[in-house]
Amino acid sequence: MDSEPLLQQQLDHHPSLAYPNRSSSKILTLPTVLTLGRVAAVPLLIFTFSVDSWWGRTATTSIFMAAAVTDWLDGYIARRMRLCSAFGALLDPVADKLMVAATLVLLCSRPLNIAVFGQVPWLLNVPSIAIIGREITMSAVREWAASQNGKLLAAVAVNKLGKWKTATQMAALTILLATRDSSLGETGILVASGVIFLYLSAGLSVMSLVVYMEKIRKVL
Repeated sequence: MDSEPLLQQQLDHHPSLAYPNRSSSKILTLPTVLTLGRVAAVPLLIFTFSVDSWWGRTATTSIFMAAAVTDWLDGYIARRMRLCSAFGALLDPVADKLMVAATLVLLCSRPLNIAVFGQVPWLLNVPSIAIIGREITMSAVREWAASQNGKLLAAVAVNKLGKWKTATQMAALTILLATRDSSLGETGILVASGVIFLYLSAGLSVMSLVVYMEKIRKVL
């Protein structure tokens, strides 16, 4: 099946896509529509972030949280209803990376002032560069692995570090977006926890990349 290499390289999000007999021939399945919704939500996220009011901050957080939920939901529906498709497998990680990268860039555009850390302009820049750089690198590596052999594809399959990276990343970004709302009162501890989660996610991102590269080295 022509789409099998493409499906296999997306194991990080949809492991069941490795089985061609479970794939749907339709392009616009329900999971794909949900994924397209996440892509369409990116410019909306950028707009609401720029609105300096309580509703803008609330809307930004809500959009990101909805995107995180649909990221899980589209994979669940695709596996449960056997609606996996090559187009969905291609689009899903693109939607995730767009949403995460946009959120990181937006947060970096407004430096945080936290009592624990003080005014540090590069506080979010460092982990953001690590996370985005890792995602770009892994996208290129998976594209290359998909054109090679099965052993290389297996080497870049999902690992536990990748799952923890995603979990801490989503937690960090949700906290950092939510605490922009001044109506929440004193949020110093929450913001600090969001920053810690983001650095933890960046560390896991780099660690998982090293693990993938070591596996590839052994195969080669």
